[in-house]
Amino acid sequence: MMLLVLLTFASLILTGNALDVQGRIIWNSACSVYKDLGKTRVVLDNGKFGGGVTQEGAFSIPNVSTGTYILSVLAHDHGFEQLRVDVLDESNVEVRPYVPGTPLNPASTILLPYPITLSAKQKFNYFVPPESFNIMGMLGSPMMLMMLFAGGMVLAMPYLMKNMDPEALEDMKEQQAKMAKMQSAMASGDFKSGFSALMSGFEEPSQAGAKAQPATGNTKKKSTKKR
Repeated sequence: MMLLVLLTFASLILTGNALDVQGRIIWNSACSVYKDLGKTRVVLDNGKFGGGVTQEGAFSIPNVSTGTYILSVLAHDHGFEQLRVDVLDESNVEVRPYVPGTPLNPASTILLPYPITLSAKQKFNYFVPPESFNIMGMLGSPMMLMMLFAGGMVLAMPYLMKNMDPEALEDMKEQQAKMAKMQSAMASGDFKSGFSALMSGFEEPSQAGAKAQPATGNTKKKSTKKR
């Protein structure tokens, strides 16, 4: 029984030091009527205290105890600035501008009028129009440029092959055959054959160079014998 009396007495003390924070939303070009605003709440400290907005734009946050709060407007389609509200006692309220992300203290030296007046700073547009077809943008994409280059090479390859040296053309055909063999082996899962085909392409030039070196050595020996 005594505990209930103490709780009732404490609640009466807190209620006696509390007040209703009053304010109004001013209609402007961003939000001209209540219908555009929709269902909106004005809250302190992310919902610790809160109140609704009437059709005239007025709002009241009841039973706010002494302390420092951040006032926010929870609206779906509109953005409002945040304010710092200092409830000093049951009759004194100070309102100051507040920039989100900045320290709460020290408080700004600028005092705003009370009751609070707010207006919408912007209207959110959630509709994103689909992009129209742009032929130049499509042609300028990297994938399209690569496809055009590959198509140009396919068309120009017969003319290039006609002007190539027969030996170079034969070497190119052999390299293409080896690459095709390696790709088919890799695709079929025969990695051993694919790597052997790849290594054979590297070994042939080295063998050709090794065969050419003894020939140079013989010429040197012949030249020394003649001397």
